[in-house]
Amino acid sequence: MRKTVALHTLGCKLNFSETTVLGRMLEQEGYENRDFSDVADVYVINTCSVTENADKECRQLVRRIQRMAPDSMVVITGCYAQLKPKEIASIPGVDLVLGAAEKFNITTHLHGLTKSGQAKVCSCDIEDVNIFTASHSVHERTRVFLKVQDGCDYNCSFCTIPMARGKSRSDEMEQVLQNTRTIAEAGAKEVVLTGINLGDFGKGLHGGRLKETTFFDLIKLLESESPVRRFRISSIEPNLLSDEMIRFVAESEKFMPHFHIPLQSGNNKTLAAMRRRYQRELYKDKVMLIKQLMPHCAIGVDVIVGFPGETDEDFEDTVQFIRSLPVSYLHVFTYSERDNTQALQIKPIVPVSVRNARNKVLRTLSYEKLMAFTREQTGSTRPVLFEGVNKNQMMEGYTDNYIKITAPFKKEWINEIVDWTM
Repeated sequence: MRKTVALHTLGCKLNFSETTVLGRMLEQEGYENRDFSDVADVYVINTCSVTENADKECRQLVRRIQRMAPDSMVVITGCYAQLKPKEIASIPGVDLVLGAAEKFNITTHLHGLTKSGQAKVCSCDIEDVNIFTASHSVHERTRVFLKVQDGCDYNCSFCTIPMARGKSRSDEMEQVLQNTRTIAEAGAKEVVLTGINLGDFGKGLHGGRLKETTFFDLIKLLESESPVRRFRISSIEPNLLSDEMIRFVAESEKFMPHFHIPLQSGNNKTLAAMRRRYQRELYKDKVMLIKQLMPHCAIGVDVIVGFPGETDEDFEDTVQFIRSLPVSYLHVFTYSERDNTQALQIKPIVPVSVRNARNKVLRTLSYEKLMAFTREQTGSTRPVLFEGVNKNQMMEGYTDNYIKITAPFKKEWINEIVDWTM
């Protein structure tokens, strides 16, 4: 009988695309994919370690597998596996821990692996991780997440990603183009370009440039030569989002009027403590230029609350700054202490109860922003790419400017772009 495997992803869209690659590799080795809630011979958890909750969720999943399928193999990979392999290996039920350099050698490591009661750890120093492995999701035929960049050379004081992912490195532009052709041939209409620090695209091994290419060069190439109908930029640092890039998207036929731009704090003192590479004035300039050229454009914002040293006045500064901006929604993260980060040295520590209260304030503001942005679109007609899931005779899709639309299910609308009056 064929062996079965169930995969689960924690964290970002880039992780989802990489999990898909792992699934394809295992299928080629003869494994049959199963839902993660089913009993399988092997369980693979691709982890995140941005927050403490992500670490906890990984441990909870292992305990659930132990109860449901105690004889099954459990493989842990991803950022948590790179950062704390020994900690993961000590979790009862874990059989194999794969760090960043070994993630895509999973099939090799599974050969001959037995349930011994002691986890096998395959990891290395992150400085030795210098390969780029292209990946894209395939489970959602309508919209595909395509990884074009990995790693990060920034050293924000709260972040473990450089320690988990390594140096910034990228795919070759021609290979990205070919990947989009393959995706288009499979029928997908939209590609979301993803990376750890997407705007830093163009760096190759050891920090060198790939033929002097930049992210702007990539999107111009995709605009002119890719058969994909729609592209989105998943997230881009404000200091790497050039004015010429914004003007390009404003005139583009393929790149959607939608930006996701991490802010993290609207207070310059806190931004400096976070070791971010901009001040809020630059962030505002970018947002205002986007809205000047594309009033209908959606702008998403990442914000961290409760960073060490953030006073009530600092937080209120952030609230008022975001309130003043024509942004569309927020992704709010509660600060979580991460080992080996510089933020651990910053005092005073914000009590967890205060962090949680601040999170609620910004989530409320996010709802208000989203409702206001949606109301602004009333009466306009926007192209919607509908997905194929039938939910109680209803279907969902997204406008070009990232507003979710729910409509009565029509089979002929699956994976089609339909003009919709808001």
